[in-house]
Amino acid sequence: MAVFGHIHVQIRHNVGFSRFPLRIGQGILGKLTVSRRPDVLGHWIIGGTHMAYLGVDLGTSGLRLLLVSDQGQPIAAVERTYQVSNPQMGWSEQDPACWVRAFDDAVGELRTSCPAFGGLRGIGVAGHMHGATLLDASGAVLRPCILWNDTRAHAEAAELDAMDGVRAASGNIVFPGFTAPKLDWVRRNEPEIFAKVAKVLLPAAYLNYYLTGEYVADMSDSAGTAWLDVGARAWSDHLLEASHMRREQMPTLVEGSEQAGMLRHELRDVWGLSGPVTVAGGAGDNAAAACGIGALDEGQGFVSLGTSGVVLAARDGYHPAPETALHTFCHAVPARWYQMGVMLSATDSLNWFSSLVDQKPAALTAALGDALHAPSPVRFMPYLSGERTPHNDADIRGGFTGLAKSTTCADMTQAILEGVAFGLRDSYQALVATNTQLDHLIAIGGGSASRYWLKLIATIFGIPLQIPKSGEFGAALGAARLGMIAATGDDPETIITQPICDEQIDPDAHLADSFDAAYQRFRSSYAGLKSFQ
Repeated sequence: MAVFGHIHVQIRHNVGFSRFPLRIGQGILGKLTVSRRPDVLGHWIIGGTHMAYLGVDLGTSGLRLLLVSDQGQPIAAVERTYQVSNPQMGWSEQDPACWVRAFDDAVGELRTSCPAFGGLRGIGVAGHMHGATLLDASGAVLRPCILWNDTRAHAEAAELDAMDGVRAASGNIVFPGFTAPKLDWVRRNEPEIFAKVAKVLLPAAYLNYYLTGEYVADMSDSAGTAWLDVGARAWSDHLLEASHMRREQMPTLVEGSEQAGMLRHELRDVWGLSGPVTVAGGAGDNAAAACGIGALDEGQGFVSLGTSGVVLAARDGYHPAPETALHTFCHAVPARWYQMGVMLSATDSLNWFSSLVDQKPAALTAALGDALHAPSPVRFMPYLSGERTPHNDADIRGGFTGLAKSTTCADMTQAILEGVAFGLRDSYQALVATNTQLDHLIAIGGGSASRYWLKLIATIFGIPLQIPKSGEFGAALGAARLGMIAATGDDPETIITQPICDEQIDPDAHLADSFDAAYQRFRSSYAGLKSFQ
């Protein structure tokens, strides 16, 4: 509970394994004018406020608002949740109206509970990538947004990926979750809707449209459409034509740290703001997380244990390697890129198992204790929703092997943690193959609360993992930083800095060889699993 004046601002904690950051520090005053010292109850009496900036993390299962001071320090945070629709197997959809309702409701709480909101001068939005939000000529939504984890367009993705020049222009494999194959699916299966499509917006760009009335998208998010020439940072006519799209159906492109527009007067009035508010281009969720963690330069990166798992490295140049199934995307600031490997079911694997055995994920991992065990005789293949890196296989599904009558719940939990860690090493190995130099990674995401899991990953990767000191360092902070840069014109290098890391987890040298052997067995298991599915 952070306290400002005699107004209590609730800082909400997320205690499960999810895509939102787990550790949230107490609210920090930042650069505020304080009329006197705190009273005996620890209450600050505020004499006035300076500028504030809002970061929005628009996630798959909920959104998070983070208000920061003009020194970049967190002031308050609010969260809202919403549902995903799965009308058929492999389908994943969401009504964009739920994003707007959740956002409006969260802003309402934030502005009434936090006086610093009155000093709002900039907004940045980070969003889950690849979603296809289709608008008609009036700006009305034509159908539910097809989300990043929807695999219905796997046939269209394979066709696009096989076309001459597509990988060369986009720098990436065309994955089923990307935006372009989804539009080709709509063209084939919902032609009456396809005929009405005037604009295609990604989720973050749609929320920016709500804020500004402008059709604008940032480079980092747009890189995941398979319509962007990622090296040139521009829409590609060749890629658009390949999926029967036109340039005029695309939003205007800006860098994530540039201005996308100004907050609409109607919203300024409703929010009770007197001054202008700049809305930044924003970012895809992982680029925003990189901005929040300070991964901007070559050699900086993180491993994220969220619903999906990500190993990300910032790059000073454009180094596409589609043959590795890595994503090579624009960063949220000019003249920088990043590469990442993605596995689709990281903490989602543990959450699935926890629902079967009716135990909380934290209880399952706590049962393993603190000391790292030798590799489990039970093996888990973490392909509950298919896989991206390195297999690009929407159809593969997971499984356990090595089960016996003596197998316990703890054995299966250990196997799940190991399977996810092995899957993440697939991504790490792919990054190493592109000459990425990483002497350590920062660990983020809900799953990073498990020290056992982090010891496992450090040992399997063979590099240390650093853990940020309790505080904000996720996509919402990255988005707020982009809003600040867009509003002030400050140099991104001075704003996007790394957090203080107060703990390092080193590889367990005694178990490194045994886990390396177990990883090689994991690698060879994919072909066998695939052969009988």
